[in-house]
Amino acid sequence: MDAQGRGHAGDVDPADQWVFNPNTGSYELRLNPVADDSGSRYGSRRTSAPRQRSASPDESAGTPAGPGAGERSGGRGGDRAHPGAGERPGEQDEGRSGSRSARRAEARLPAQRRARASERAASAEGAGRGGRGRRKAKRPLSGKQKALRIGGGVVGFVLVAGCVAGTVWYQKLNGNISKVDVGENNPAVTDGPVNILVIGTDAREGKGNTGYGDAGSVGHADTTFLFHVSKDRSNATALSIPRDMITNIPQCEVRENGRVKKTIPGQQGVRFNTSLGQEGRDPGCTWRTVEKLTGVQIHHFMMADFNAVKELSTAVGGVEVCTRKPINDPKSHLKLKAGKHVVKGEQALAFVRTRHAVGFGSDLDRIKLQQQFLSSMIRKMKSGDTLSSPSKLFKLSNVATKALTVDEGIGSVKKLMDLANDLKRVNIKNITFATVPVVDNPNDPATVLLNRQKADPLFKMVRQDKSLTGKDKKRKTAAPKAKKAPASQVNVSILNGGGPPRAAAATVDWLLNEGVGSAASGGNAPQQLSKTRLEFAPSEQEEAARLADMLKLPASALKKSEGAGPGMKLTLGKDFSAPGKPLGAPDKTPSGVEKVKADDKNVCAK
Repeated sequence: MDAQGRGHAGDVDPADQWVFNPNTGSYELRLNPVADDSGSRYGSRRTSAPRQRSASPDESAGTPAGPGAGERSGGRGGDRAHPGAGERPGEQDEGRSGSRSARRAEARLPAQRRARASERAASAEGAGRGGRGRRKAKRPLSGKQKALRIGGGVVGFVLVAGCVAGTVWYQKLNGNISKVDVGENNPAVTDGPVNILVIGTDAREGKGNTGYGDAGSVGHADTTFLFHVSKDRSNATALSIPRDMITNIPQCEVRENGRVKKTIPGQQGVRFNTSLGQEGRDPGCTWRTVEKLTGVQIHHFMMADFNAVKELSTAVGGVEVCTRKPINDPKSHLKLKAGKHVVKGEQALAFVRTRHAVGFGSDLDRIKLQQQFLSSMIRKMKSGDTLSSPSKLFKLSNVATKALTVDEGIGSVKKLMDLANDLKRVNIKNITFATVPVVDNPNDPATVLLNRQKADPLFKMVRQDKSLTGKDKKRKTAAPKAKKAPASQVNVSILNGGGPPRAAAATVDWLLNEGVGSAASGGNAPQQLSKTRLEFAPSEQEEAARLADMLKLPASALKKSEGAGPGMKLTLGKDFSAPGKPLGAPDKTPSGVEKVKADDKNVCAK
């Protein structure tokens, strides 16, 4: 350390013991230097020190400040003092005399000292030239610029409202987010379609939730959406899953710190909302239940509670809703006149919870209110009024991150921002809400059953990335043009490589009833196929054309092989649903499935 004050003696560099004395104009050996924090420095009593010209701002930035700084610069660095405007000749001569003395003294410096003096002189010279070689300081961002950066990821969709975040409050917001290990750690952004499970729980735990839901309840999957975003980010579909729908809940595992803490057995024929909270189930169990129900692979989940609706609706300045008739629901405490209203806080929560005063008073009617509310909130969040307001963005980001519980794959502000920036490309006019088709349960009027006939095509549309808005490009699947042999000449073996359970046996029965010559089930295929495939020998081309016509197979499903035969082999893929039904998803939403577009401002509760 420098014994002249940049440290204390103990391990003193000998070169640092040579100190310039401006009174004598020479360097002297000083064995007991005064520390920098001392009230007196060596040479502070000089009476005729050479006067330095006023330093420019750039020079000041590169020159040590404080008492005696000028002397050390002149002595150690060998800098000459140039006369400035207003200096007297005597002062100039005095400066030159001091400089000559300094040069004579410098010649007596030890080699180490001279090397250091040269480095300081070079540094001072760089400062005098305007600081060239020094890194230019970045201009700090203004409050508006910070807000706009945050706003860049505000809206992928209101369901990912928690992605509102930025570098300004990064640590604070990061600490707001709650995470659950569900055994999946998918990347925040992928090249393909994205499926996010959004859960609203009625748990009474947490700030602002004690006055709602069932007393003592640990919470259910009270409101659930499967939010699908297309591969090209041109459209999105949000499927509402009725909480009172009877379904099967598969076995699931509750994890903690990457390890299985508890395995919860599955249940058959129970309400969907019991997939969360009951028996200790966490969002991972709801995740598995929806995957089993729809056949759609989920990538992430987001869960919020009662308080999230109140806080988010307030943060955006209120959400516009509409009713065609007055609402007075004593259970949700909602009172509204017919017409349009802007709701927030407690009133917003009452709106999404009410059901007894609209429609038939069922949970299905409440789902319609929730879809209207979320559509309106998306429009509000995408509006310039929200995106251009720093105060709203900061408040929204804080509220949203506090409200959310997510999976590990999006368990940080950066990951949520990445996801939001990816999803915000979806145009609001191409976001569609729909409800999973159900029918009344004859054995329990308080519950409903899945309408398989309408639900399966809807699920297939999601699995195959088909838009409910009808904005997909038409894909033509040409049928085989070869001459068709009689059905009685068809000889085929059928394997299940991804179709529904027992699909091979069911297809055999169907074909035999249609009059084919021979059909046999080969059980499960050795590997899963995404698309159904029919393999045949060149001599069986006419038989293949007949079978393709009967099963409505496209030409792309037919594969001619020299080594095939005798007899054709049909492997049912994941695109197969039932014999005689076209492969692939329909181009239009099945009839009877109610849907709402997020940009429709005229939706009004009945």
